[in-house]
Amino acid sequence: MEIVGDQNELEKEVGDVFFALTNYARFLGINPENALRRTNEKFIVRFNYIEKKIGESGRTIGESNIEEMDRFWEESKTKL
Repeated sequence: MEIVGDQNELEKEVGDVFFALTNYARFLGINPENALRRTNEKFIVRFNYIEKKIGESGRTIGESNIEEMDRFWEESKTKL
């Protein structure tokens, strides 16, 4: 996917969104660092599930495709 526009300006805009979300989280009484850490941990657990499921067939992630990985991702949401 090609990003159209000035990369520096886009980074500034994304930074503004992160800043706003951080302040909104604080407004809600949520520690934004804890929220992000928990999301990262959840991602790692789900991705490990994908690797495990693909590995059970004797293949690696590189030998899979996005459709299969997405199927295991959705499956991990219900099993973990």
